[in-house]
Amino acid sequence: MDYRLWTFLSKEKREDVKLNRIDLSIIRGCIFDLDGVIVDTAHYHFLAWKRLADELGYHLTEGENEQLKGVSRTRSLEIILDLAGISLNAEHKEILASKKNAWFNEYIERMVPSEIFPGVKQLIRDLRGRGIKIGLASSSKNARTVVRLLQIEQEFDAIVDGNMIRHTKPHPEIFFTAAEELKLEPENCVVIEDAEAGVVAALAAGMKCIGIGDPERLYRANKVFRTTAEVAFSTLRELETVNN
Repeated sequence: MDYRLWTFLSKEKREDVKLNRIDLSIIRGCIFDLDGVIVDTAHYHFLAWKRLADELGYHLTEGENEQLKGVSRTRSLEIILDLAGISLNAEHKEILASKKNAWFNEYIERMVPSEIFPGVKQLIRDLRGRGIKIGLASSSKNARTVVRLLQIEQEFDAIVDGNMIRHTKPHPEIFFTAAEELKLEPENCVVIEDAEAGVVAALAAGMKCIGIGDPERLYRANKVFRTTAEVAFSTLRELETVNN
């Protein structure tokens, strides 16, 4: 076991592992990212960031927007400023970040449950029916608002958002926190992610990871599917034999 994971375990849990009372190969929890995995809030983020970039005199492309996925609002702004060759002080950055967030909230307030990707609710309910705990781990500080608008709060045993962490992906903190909230060890969890930063964070936490999207971009993931609907309970069982 990785030393970082060993230190994460309580003294009692370490003893359980030594005595083989805990099987760290068995997947007991599935942690979903939100943007790009459950719903396309990434599109609303892009609209808000593009609106801000336009205001700064910079044309933000969809390709460049890929760099913003899975990272914090502050880091996203810094990436855009770097692309535009603009330098601003911390106070001005905070004003711009708040402006972008206001626009994003304006967009997402129009969201409805029908925007959930096909097959996602069925997958979650199938996993829950087979005893898998379900978590949500999103770097977005607006994740709970989105979940409320989509009317799926009751589907999750734990929700971790950007308000609960200090470090955003690719740092593994968000996934360690989700495992704690689910009362599971990291190695008993699998993450479903669409962003490179999220895949890196999940693997750094000692979890298995399923990528959703482009296989070339998400090559580090243990398995990659084009859509979340292609994932099944059998996928999780297959990952139990994979060594990171």
